Amino acid sequence: MSRIGKLPVNLPAGVEIKISNDNVVSVKGPLGTLSQKVDSDITVTVEDGVLSVTRPTNQPRHRSMHGLYRALINNMVVGVTQGYEIKQELVGVGFKAEAKGQILELSLGYSHDIHMMIPPEVTVTAVTEKKGNPIVTFKSTDKQLVGQVAAKLRSLRKPEPYKGKGIKFVGETLRRKAGKSAGAK
Repeated sequence: MSRIGKLPVNLPAGVEIKISNDNVVSVKGPLGTLSQKVDSDITVTVEDGVLSVTRPTNQPRHRSMHGLYRALINNMVVGVTQGYEIKQELVGVGFKAEAKGQILELSLGYSHDIHMMIPPEVTVTAVTEKKGNPIVTFKSTDKQLVGQVAAKLRSLRKPEPYKGKGIKFVGETLRRKAGKSAGAK
């Protein structure tokens, strides 16, 4: 058995799960609704507030999907109850971020400003403390979507290894390189 797949998903109070005939699992909670199509070979059952995922055989294909769908459903349950949040820090002289609705305006040291459109399911805030780096926060119920948006922002200016300038996750430690050593022959 898959160690992840055999773990039950406990459903907190206020969370409803519906499983349709075509194997679409819908999770409804206080923060919203999410749904995920599950492969037809995988069986999802709910009994006494506990969701379990089972597979028909021990084939490698079924074993890999077993843990995957259990993790995806668990992420949906956590998303509709607590939500997900990712914070990123803009490190660099003159780097700025400003959120205007669903558009994030960035000044990242290029010759032009960058306007990034944020999906409606994700809320974005940009805070600049005095004498501090701007911090951009993404919040959503969908873990996959919030991670994808954060990865897209990071790809605009990855942190470089010498001075650490760029967009990094808050709390992330970067591998730093030593600069040139003077007079070495």
